[in-house]
Amino acid sequence: MSMLSIFSAVLFNVAAVVLVAGIGNKIRRYVVSPAPLKIPTTPAPITQSGVYWRLVREVVYFESLFKSSKWTWIFGWAFHFTLVLVLLRHLRYVQNPVWLPVVLIQPFGTYAGFVMVAALAGLWARRWLVDRVRYISTPSDHLHLVLLMLIGSSGLMMRFVAHTDIVAVKIFMLGLLRFDWQPLPEDPILLVHLGLVAVLMIIFPMSKLLHAPGLFFSPTRNQTDNPREVRHISAWAAALDKRP
Repeated sequence: MSMLSIFSAVLFNVAAVVLVAGIGNKIRRYVVSPAPLKIPTTPAPITQSGVYWRLVREVVYFESLFKSSKWTWIFGWAFHFTLVLVLLRHLRYVQNPVWLPVVLIQPFGTYAGFVMVAALAGLWARRWLVDRVRYISTPSDHLHLVLLMLIGSSGLMMRFVAHTDIVAVKIFMLGLLRFDWQPLPEDPILLVHLGLVAVLMIIFPMSKLLHAPGLFFSPTRNQTDNPREVRHISAWAAALDKRP
């Protein structure tokens, strides 16, 4: 097995550890962080079941974004929806045998890549064309969008321009899961694609992209709007009240 295959295997193992450990650590910090104030974004539900339904609408429909900016909602929702299709399509590389739903979604996931890249281009254009958004945009905001666009574009190039040996790629990916490293095809576009994916996995836990799990821990979304009916006391404040 070539040094390039060994390097790629090590890189993906390291990236996977960083991704899982980083996200786990962030979620732990979200859980233990106190919420001293009752700050749900109004109008907010007054029951816990209403909070759950509100979170569902946020995750599935991006409700608050739809209310604030229709153009941003179109690009943002299109990107996230097609990203899910693309990720589900890629499950075939780590399954043997491949589940039937993953088989059925293959053609949709293929062409969803075009929509995903177009939506990312729209979100990036927004960073340049909207004055108030350009003012608050940081270099990392641009780099995240460029990284995602390059990953999507290189994936589409392997599908429609320069084909790679997907059977060998699947053997390589299954080998990673089974701790049985296998050779990786040395196609330049494939190496660029996988390298960018590894970079994304490494920076994900320490970037703004972590809003994915962070949404569920946002006090503005996960709190009921009942400050008059129920006194809100954070855990650390309750502990202070119990001191002798």
